[in-house]
Amino acid sequence: METQDLAGKVAIITGAGSGIGEATARALAARGVRVVLAGRRADRLEALAASLDGSQTLAVPTDVGRAADVQRLIERALSHFGRVDILFANAGQFVQGAIAEVDVERLVAQIDTNLTGVVRCIKAVLPSMLAQRSGDILVTSSISGHTDIDNEAVYSATKHAVGTLVNILRREVAPRGIRVATISPGIVLNEIWGVTDPAAVAAGLAAHRGLCSEDIADLAVYMLSLPARVTLRDIVALGQGQII
Repeated sequence: METQDLAGKVAIITGAGSGIGEATARALAARGVRVVLAGRRADRLEALAASLDGSQTLAVPTDVGRAADVQRLIERALSHFGRVDILFANAGQFVQGAIAEVDVERLVAQIDTNLTGVVRCIKAVLPSMLAQRSGDILVTSSISGHTDIDNEAVYSATKHAVGTLVNILRREVAPRGIRVATISPGIVLNEIWGVTDPAAVAAGLAAHRGLCSEDIADLAVYMLSLPARVTLRDIVALGQGQII
C-alpha cells in the first residue's frame, strides 16, 4: 500500500519522556515531523529535545492530569508551529495489584492519566483540527483493553474505556477529515514494566518475553503514514507466543 510523506507535519506526543513516547518521537523526527514533547519530567524532555533537531522540536513539561497543563500544551504547540496535525495521546500509568490492596489515590491517579487525561488532550486539540479539516488522533491503549487481566482491574477498565471513547469519537469526526485510532500493545519491555537496562531489553526480546518500545513506534508511524482515506481501527501488537 502507498504511504504518505509525514515531513513538515506537527505532532504532539504525551508521555514522551520514556518508552513508547520517546521512541515514537525519535521515529517521527527522523521522518521530518516537527515534534512537541510532553511529559511530567522536564529533564527527560530536554535531554530528548537536545538529541533531536532543535529547530523542529518543542519540549513542554505537562501533566495530563492537570487541565491547565493540557491547555498550555496545545496553546504553545499552536503558537510555536502554527498547527497540530497529529496527537499521540500516549501518557499512561500502570498500577498493578488487587483492588483491596492498592491505595485508592493511586487508582484514581491512574484513571486521571489513562482516561481523563486522554479526554483532556483530545478536547483541547479538536478545535484546531476541526478548523483545518484534517488530523490524526492516535491513542495508546493496551491488550488489557481487550481482555480482563488479574491484578489489573482499574488499569484494564481505563483501557476498555479508551477503546469505547475512540470508537465513538471516530464516528463523530471522520466526516470532518480526522482519523482516530488506537494501538493496543501486549508486554512492552520498557520503564513501565520496570525494564530500563538495554541489555535486559535485548535479553527479553531474545527470549520472546515481549516487544520493545521501537516496535510500537514503528506501528504508530505506519498507521500515520497510510493515505488519509485509510483508517486502521486498532492494531493489537503481541510478542511472539503471547496469547489472549
